[in-house]
Amino acid sequence: MADKKLSELTADGLWHNNPGLVQLLGLCPLLGVSSTTVNALGLGIATILVLVSSNVAVSLIRSAVTDAVRLPAFVMIIASVTTCIELLMQAYTYELFLILGIFIPLIVTNCVILGRADGFAAKNPVLPSAVDGFMMGLGFALVLLVLGMLRELIGQGTLFADMHLLLGPIAANWTWVVFPNYKEVLFVILPPGAFLVMGLLIALKNVIDAQIKARAATRDSAPVAAGSKRVRVTGTIN
Repeated sequence: MADKKLSELTADGLWHNNPGLVQLLGLCPLLGVSSTTVNALGLGIATILVLVSSNVAVSLIRSAVTDAVRLPAFVMIIASVTTCIELLMQAYTYELFLILGIFIPLIVTNCVILGRADGFAAKNPVLPSAVDGFMMGLGFALVLLVLGMLRELIGQGTLFADMHLLLGPIAANWTWVVFPNYKEVLFVILPPGAFLVMGLLIALKNVIDAQIKARAATRDSAPVAAGSKRVRVTGTIN
């Protein structure tokens, strides 16, 4: 796979075609779970693992599956991978698994995962499919993480609270109290606050895209500096 293709997959997953900010897919877990940083990070990592694994599996069987059973086969693959991730979370991060609840098994129904499996992995080799899955998952996870950090900061005045639920005892003292004696803003912690913060993130991305487009248009329309001429030389120089 060419470097240009790798760069395009990276740019699409992280920015141009970001599942959360552009495609607006998977909004149910995106808004429902992102009340804290640890919740957002846990679901983001799980989504990345499912996306990469399912894309690779779909790419491997793409030539052996007929159109009649394509979607059911993809759903079975995604469900199997999600079940494995769910069992791993039960084994190693059980308390976080209980907090995330139904949103872990609901990864099966996430439109991002099925969309990438059917729209990309079913038409491309393993390596591009793996990169696409990782970048799309990373883009989704970054939106989750930013949303979770903002909601935790505004809602509770802290950052990285309860990170030990995901990273173990090493992260037991990672809680950063940004605003001491802070009165919780319940609206931001609840799902309506997630809609508001998510809307602000989408608006911010649109503003940045508009500025980039305007700068590119200005650069393209800049006049060519005068003072140089092209001379055409014909014949033979002895």
